[in-house]
Amino acid sequence: MAASVDHVPYAVGKLPLETQLFIGGKYVDAKSGIKFDTIDPATEEVIATMHGAGKEDIDDAVAAATSAFEITKRMSGSERRNCLLKLADLIEKHRSQLAEIESRDNGKPQHIADTVDIMYVIECFRYYAGWADKVGGKVLMPTHNSNSTFAYTMHEPVGVCGQIIPWNFPLLMAAWKLGPALAMGCTTVIKLSEKTPLSALMLGHLFNEAGFPAGTVNIVNGYGNPTGDLIARHPGIRKVAFTGSSFVGHKIVMASAETNLKKVSLELGGKSALIVCKDADLDEAATAAHVGLFLNMGQCCVASSRIFVQEDIAEAFTAKVVNLAKTLRQGASEGH
Repeated sequence: MAASVDHVPYAVGKLPLETQLFIGGKYVDAKSGIKFDTIDPATEEVIATMHGAGKEDIDDAVAAATSAFEITKRMSGSERRNCLLKLADLIEKHRSQLAEIESRDNGKPQHIADTVDIMYVIECFRYYAGWADKVGGKVLMPTHNSNSTFAYTMHEPVGVCGQIIPWNFPLLMAAWKLGPALAMGCTTVIKLSEKTPLSALMLGHLFNEAGFPAGTVNIVNGYGNPTGDLIARHPGIRKVAFTGSSFVGHKIVMASAETNLKKVSLELGGKSALIVCKDADLDEAATAAHVGLFLNMGQCCVASSRIFVQEDIAEAFTAKVVNLAKTLRQGASEGH
């Protein structure tokens, strides 16, 4: 393997490849002293050595998010909208570079990283920007059989949110969690997967440039233990969102129950079976099975890796999917 490095600069005009933690609007060394390597899966070379967050680092990130929340909760919907739209524009500006690093860190083909991951990241932030100034409450009148009184509801941001994302769609999964939280005025501490931390960590520069108050988004690296567990248990975090395994999902629910009963939303992995009946169009079914299994190199929680085929057509169907599989190419050139 190649020697690891702490910082990989890019050419002028490009985003630097950051390895530190992004806390309070700045890139900082981890106080924990934890370091780990992120690997190019196509070549097995070390891309960079990352800083891993420990207890002091998570405390600092939550403190920065708590301070920023005093600002973001008072921002108008139009101000939050403008920040999100600017962020989307900046990501589009750096689209090719983000696709390149996503491909290198995750191992997916660069054209997939560009036309699927980064494209939908941009669309995600623009979509939630559209909601930022449109979420209101309700006015109910009259109340108590009287025209002189009325009742109303208001939607308020939850507060500091912890967000733990997986490795298969690193930047896109981060956008799915950040978009709605930022649109509603929440602040966040987001933990990147230890396998694919690079692309989302680069966004710290763009959050600053887009005008978000310092500390609105805090980005930390690390393994589930200790970093993820510290987020799930931190008393200053009001909600945690997690995408990953059912095993870890159980742990996060328990962590919430054992601490401050923070709100929890879970998107947990599973395997959805593909069922092919004898009256199916076999060419269409084989293509669906092929895409369903090999999309994103099979790194998908709904990948159709279980296929139930009616016995009458099993042999013909198998021949078609085998022929499609033979068209795939492997190697570093495809991985990048």
